[in-house]
Amino acid sequence: MSRSPSHEAAGMKADGAYIARLLKTARGQMDGILRMVEEDRYCIEITNQITAAEAVLRRCKREILRAHLEGCVHDALLTGSEEEAADKIAELIDVFDRFIE
Repeated sequence: MSRSPSHEAAGMKADGAYIARLLKTARGQMDGILRMVEEDRYCIEITNQITAAEAVLRRCKREILRAHLEGCVHDALLTGSEEEAADKIAELIDVFDRFIE
């Protein structure tokens, strides 16, 4: 997806420190999973850790999207032009389509 100037000016609305902490947690889990694979650990132990890492990434994604809806989309619908509001709705439809796939 290309970024329009309005996207670049807006920035992420989610709490950056919280998001960074979640991503660092996920990175640590991924490092642990890689070590488990290198150590030839039991399959179920590895898949359990992958599930845990996925859960952290889902929480991260959910928080970013929540903040986007409460900030960017809310503002576009209340104070933006009809074109800007339509763009935000189309953007959300694209996101939901990726979730369904």
